[in-house]
Amino acid sequence: MSNAVSQTWYMTQRQLLVFARQPAYAIITLIQPVFWLFLFGNLFKKVVELGGFGTTSYLDYLVPGVVVMSALSSNMWAGMGTLEEIQRGTLNRFLTTPVSRAALMNGNVVNNGLVTAGQSVIIVLLGLLGGADYPGGIGGTAVLVVAAVLLGTIFGALSNALGMLVRERESIIGINTFLLLPLTFLSSAFMAPSQMPGWMRHIADFNPLNWAMVAGRSAMSANPDWGAVLGRGGALLVLAVAAVWLSIRTFRSYQRSV
Repeated sequence: MSNAVSQTWYMTQRQLLVFARQPAYAIITLIQPVFWLFLFGNLFKKVVELGGFGTTSYLDYLVPGVVVMSALSSNMWAGMGTLEEIQRGTLNRFLTTPVSRAALMNGNVVNNGLVTAGQSVIIVLLGLLGGADYPGGIGGTAVLVVAAVLLGTIFGALSNALGMLVRERESIIGINTFLLLPLTFLSSAFMAPSQMPGWMRHIADFNPLNWAMVAGRSAMSANPDWGAVLGRGGALLVLAVAAVWLSIRTFRSYQRSV
């Protein structure tokens, strides 16, 4: 177990070095959340007058949604990195070493989790600078970040599995593009559930993206519903474990095909 953990950390460091050497990429990943925060925040700021948002400031409501959406959009592309490793032959060279096969896949997932956590904290701070208020304090913010990381782990691991299965950029791009908007708009990202059509509200109840938003928003509110936080958080954790297990199984299938 200790070897697997140390090998996973080694693979994570390898991924982090790639990220650190491309600071422009880190800046680009924050541009879209900034647009969401301040363009959408100002465009729809009067929508809270409809009621059901639990706050008088739309920015307060929007920040957790932007954090979770950013975690989703950035982690859905993890499979592209895996595909590049396959095409360059790097992954196959690692197969000739005694490194843990789980570490080869989980290094990517852990790296994405760390990047997602950092990105989430920056978005929360940007919202604070823009005038957002977080009655739940640091504890509520921590819950939001953990929920975003769990969601990112789910879709990052699934993206890795997808990269192993399809091994084509076009397929990954097509599937991610197809899923991103439906997952986003079939959630409470921009609109309070009470203002959503009934059928959309029911679908949102089964949307992992919405689970992370509900957990984060509740924890950051003045009166958190810890039952909802633990329930949605537990469901995200179960899905994250299942997604990681699936990615490892898919990797072993790829290994047998080489």
